[in-house]
Amino acid sequence: MIKGNLPTRFRIYISLMLLASVMLTFCHACNLLEPPVESGSVLFQDDFSRSASGWDRYSNDSYLTDYEEGGYRIAIFTTETNVWSRPHLDFGDTLIQVLATKLEGPDDNVFGVLCRYQDARNFYFFLISSDGYHGIGIYQDGEEILLSNEAMLPSEAINQGEARNHIRADCVGEELSLYINGALVAQATATDWAHGDVGLIAGTYDKAGTDILFENFSVLLP
Repeated sequence: MIKGNLPTRFRIYISLMLLASVMLTFCHACNLLEPPVESGSVLFQDDFSRSASGWDRYSNDSYLTDYEEGGYRIAIFTTETNVWSRPHLDFGDTLIQVLATKLEGPDDNVFGVLCRYQDARNFYFFLISSDGYHGIGIYQDGEEILLSNEAMLPSEAINQGEARNHIRADCVGEELSLYINGALVAQATATDWAHGDVGLIAGTYDKAGTDILFENFSVLLP
């Protein structure tokens, strides 16, 4: 035990330490030590230049998913098939962006992005086609359901054929929004999941050969 009066500098030091202790006790509630994350902050970004960034790499007689040509490629060799890939992460509200170009195959196709992926039977999807159609939907218990309309609808905002398209999907609260090349083309409301993985998707109808190259994938805070 220290007896007598403490020097002034030690009294100040002890007071500061006690104040810091009190602030640490309560900062979990007030979050004083963590700066706020601003809207538009990058949560995840991938230009696909590193083949070890976490996306699925798979090839068989039915489809291929892999890094290629400075992007990420999904090619499908069978009809009536949807294929997706994801980075195996978890997010809440997100603003997802990617560039997508058809390399080969029919214009009667689908491709786009996923959000709030739970498992292979449960997630939201945002799709466009090379012949100019779009839609927002859900896989729920393995059943595919469109949410934005009864069927995919045409939009002049979509660049058709082998032209590149900028796809943006907002998953914010219960609101899902799809933008193509800067234009809002579809909206839907969904209440099933508040968070989950993100990803890329492509699919075929009655003609095989859908081959899509995705570039510059990013996930932002809305």
